[in-house]
Amino acid sequence: MANHKSSVKRIRQTKTRTLHNKYYAKTMRNAVRKLRSLADKEEALKLYPVVQAMLDKLAKVNIIHANKAANIKSGLAQHISKLG
Repeated sequence: MANHKSSVKRIRQTKTRTLHNKYYAKTMRNAVRKLRSLADKEEALKLYPVVQAMLDKLAKVNIIHANKAANIKSGLAQHISKLG
């Protein structure tokens, strides 16, 4: 167990931030899954900007890496372009 007040506080803060980050990362993954499962191109085009903004925000605050966000956005754009 931690011996300093500052390290005890740091542990509390880390737990809180971890929960916060997990929530947003999971929400993003679910949104990406939902978009990938769509078969209708118009629906996918409506949802794509929302998912794209979500990825950009998570990359901005380092919840996910910027390159990962770019790779996911690129893959989703390819998926949407293949829809008929």
